Amino acid sequence: MATRAPATSKWQPGADEAVLAKLGYKQEFRREFSPLEVSGLAFSYTGVLPGIASVLFYAIPNGGPVAMVWGWAFVGPFIMCIGLAMAELASAAPTSGGLYYWTYSLASPRCRCFLSWIVGYSNTIQTITGVASVNWACAIQIAAAISIATDQTYVTTNKQLYGIYAALVLSHAVLVSLGTKVLARLQRIYTFVNLCLCFIVIIALPIATPPEYRNSASFALGDFTNLAGWPSGFAFILSFMAPLYSIGGYDASVHMSEEASNAATAIPWAIISSIGVSVVLGWGINVSLAFCMGTDLESILNSPIGQPMAQILYNSLGKKGALALWCLIISTLYIVASNSLLVGSRQTFAFARDGALPFSRYLYRINRYTQTPVNTVWFDSIFVIVIGLLAFVSTAAINAVFTIGLTASYVSFITPIATRFAFKNDFKPGPFHLGKLSFPIAAIAVSSMVFMIVVFSFPSTPQTTAQEMNYTAVVLGGYMALAISWYYCPVYGGVYWFNGPVANLTPVIEGARRDENSMLEKEQRDAELSVSVVDV
Repeated sequence: MATRAPATSKWQPGADEAVLAKLGYKQEFRREFSPLEVSGLAFSYTGVLPGIASVLFYAIPNGGPVAMVWGWAFVGPFIMCIGLAMAELASAAPTSGGLYYWTYSLASPRCRCFLSWIVGYSNTIQTITGVASVNWACAIQIAAAISIATDQTYVTTNKQLYGIYAALVLSHAVLVSLGTKVLARLQRIYTFVNLCLCFIVIIALPIATPPEYRNSASFALGDFTNLAGWPSGFAFILSFMAPLYSIGGYDASVHMSEEASNAATAIPWAIISSIGVSVVLGWGINVSLAFCMGTDLESILNSPIGQPMAQILYNSLGKKGALALWCLIISTLYIVASNSLLVGSRQTFAFARDGALPFSRYLYRINRYTQTPVNTVWFDSIFVIVIGLLAFVSTAAINAVFTIGLTASYVSFITPIATRFAFKNDFKPGPFHLGKLSFPIAAIAVSSMVFMIVVFSFPSTPQTTAQEMNYTAVVLGGYMALAISWYYCPVYGGVYWFNGPVANLTPVIEGARRDENSMLEKEQRDAELSVSVVDV
C-alpha cells in the first residue's frame, strides 16, 4: 500500500473521485458531463429514428405493420429489464471499464480473470462493430439521398459506398478527438435535433401523406405480411432485430462514467431514461409509418432508392420534402456514429489501462492538449475502416456487422448480470437499486438475451446461399476464438499476466483517499475486490 501523503498536501477528493478511488483508479478525465448531458448522450447514442430507418428492412418482410407496431411494443419491456439490471451495476461501480470490471468483481477468484477477459473483448468488439454498423448505415442513407435527388437514376457502387464510409469514420475521429467539454456541450444540440426529428415524423408525416398511401387502422395495426419465407411465428421473432438494434447500446453512458458528475446516480438514470424515451418515441414513429406506408410492402422493400423508409417518405412528401427530411435523418445518424466512436474509445482506453489489449502501453495515454484518449479514438477508427472491407465479400457479410454488435453486446451484458447471482460475492448496491426485484429482473434480462443470441444466428430467409448466409456466428465466433487462444497462448497468453482491473492510484491520491475514508486502509483490493460505493 502507498504511504500517507505529506501533511502539507491539501488535496481532497470529491464524491466522484472518492468513488473512483474505491474502485482502484485515479481521476484522469475531466468530469464535464452533467447528468442531463450524459442522459442526452445515452439518448443520442440510441438514435431511435435513424436506427429505425437503418433496420426497417428487418421488420417489413417479417410481419409488416404488425411487426413494426406490436413487435416494438412487445420487446420494449424486455429491453427495460436489461437496462434496469445494467443500471443497478452501474450505480454500484461507475467506471469506464464497466462490464468487465463488474464481472471481475463479482465472479469467483477461480474464473474471474478469464470471464473478465472474455467480457472485455466482447464489449470492445461490440463497441467497435457498433461504430462500423452505424457508419455503414449512414453511408447507405447518403447513397439513398443521392438516389432521391437523381430520381433513382444513379446507383452507388460498393467502392463508392466504402469511400463514403471511410470518409465518415475519419471525420468522426477528428470530432471525437476534441476536448471533453466540447463533446459534453454538443450533447445538448444532439438531443434537441433527435427529439425534434422524432416529433416531425410522428406528427407531420400523417398530415402530409396523400390519401392513396394512408392505411386503415385494421391494416396499420393488424396486417401481418410474411415475405421472408420463415413460419409466421419465427418471422415475427426475427423482426425483433429492428427494436433491439434501434434501442441498443445500453452501456453507452457506462463508458462515460469517469467524465460524468454525480456518476453513481447520473449513469443509471441515463440508461433508464434513454430506454424509456426511445421505446415510447420509437413506437410512435412505427405507428406513424404503418399508417402512411401504403399497402404494397414489396415495392417499398425492393425500392430502387435502396431504403424502405426513404421510399415511404418519398411517397408521402414528394422528392423535395423526402430529400429534406432524409438529410435530417442522415445528420442524426452522423450524430449516433460520432457518439458511438466516443463511447467505444472510452471502453478501449479502460481495457488498455488494465493492460489487456495489444499495444496497451500506447493506447493508455491521455492527450495533454485535449485531455482525451486520442490514441484509442484513432485505433478504433482504423479498426472500423478495416471492418468495412467486408462490403467487398457480400452484402450479407457487411450486414452481419449489425447482428455481431448485438450478439457481442449480449455476451458482455449477460456475464456480469448473471455473475452477480451465480457466485458468492459482497455486492453492495449504489444509490440506484432494485431491492427484491433485482433477481427476477436480472433473470428476465438474461433469459431474453440468451434466446435472442440464438435467433440472430439464423439467416434472413430459409432458402439461403453461401453469399446470403448469416455470418454472425462465423465472424463473432472467430474473433472470440482468437481472444480465447491469446488468453491461453503458451508463455505469452493472458492467463500468465492478466490479473483483471489494475489499480493506478499514485501515493498522494492513495494517501488522501485514506484520509477521506479510513475504512479503505489496508484493503487488499486484488484479493478481496467487491463492487461497492464509498460513503462520502
